[in-house]
Amino acid sequence: MIRLAITMGDPAGIGPEIIIKAFQGEEAGFACLPTVIGSCDILRKTAEALNLPVQIRTVDAGGAYHFTSGVISVIEPEFEYDLRGIFAGAPQKECGSAAKSCIDLAVRSIQEGQLDALCTAPISKEAMKAAGFGFPGHTEYLADLSGTDDFAMLLCGGGLRVALATIHTALSSVPGLLSVEGILAKLRLLHKFIPLFGAEKPRLGVCGVNPHAGEGGMFGNEEAEKITPAITKARMEGIDASGPFPADTIFYRMLKGDFDAILAMYHDQGLGPLKTVGFRDGVNITMGLPFIRTSVDHGTGFDIAGKGIADPASLIAAIKLAVFLGENQLKRK
Repeated sequence: MIRLAITMGDPAGIGPEIIIKAFQGEEAGFACLPTVIGSCDILRKTAEALNLPVQIRTVDAGGAYHFTSGVISVIEPEFEYDLRGIFAGAPQKECGSAAKSCIDLAVRSIQEGQLDALCTAPISKEAMKAAGFGFPGHTEYLADLSGTDDFAMLLCGGGLRVALATIHTALSSVPGLLSVEGILAKLRLLHKFIPLFGAEKPRLGVCGVNPHAGEGGMFGNEEAEKITPAITKARMEGIDASGPFPADTIFYRMLKGDFDAILAMYHDQGLGPLKTVGFRDGVNITMGLPFIRTSVDHGTGFDIAGKGIADPASLIAAIKLAVFLGENQLKRK
């Protein structure tokens, strides 16, 4: 059974709340050995504020306990700052530092063989930067911690699976960041990863970056110069990739069953359609890591933090998907 690490995320955001809610009720039914990496004090205070009966028990990384409704096993890192003075709803360097400590301990525990897979609650990039964090987000940091060079975001929800050729960057930078080898690397990752979902020979649809996929060069040359050559090389390697297709139709085609996954060229091109059809239960996956990592597909929710109205659906979906993918990965080893 998968030993799953669940990081608390930013303690001033909705991470602690959705974790508490996710562990309420047998309907969550996590078929794994879940351990939360975070602050026992913050989790207890959150449960009290929600008026939910939760037992918080401290364990070490070697401990493994079956899911029990209303019981949360917690491994507490050594935090750099005292968290008793933080407040909900705003980025603070103390919270950014705490979130980083949780990530570090979770990854270290996996690397040491004490845990198997990772599910992350949301962090605040602003709070992390204030704490001296030098990465754009979770994805890039996890790749650095694990020594991974080739990685990509894969988002799942609403019947779509969408990977991104570029991640957290200005839209104006996207054309310059696209390259034949970069796109090809993402297609290789998809070809290797999507079989974990059961599609042994995945059909990959590739987005163009310009309107109408460039319309034969009328609206840009990236399709002819970068995207099409990458697809051609991928097909020569036995990867079933096709395109580039206009972004205004390709997502509909996947919902019809034409593709097992889509490669979008930039962040909002892929996440806009996915969040439209899978907003509540969207899941973010990092492909290419030596372990399974899933995450909620939403932010810290500072605007609703501490109000008791956060929806745990994405976290529940992320936990269940981490277990599903982790078990399938173990079967293939």
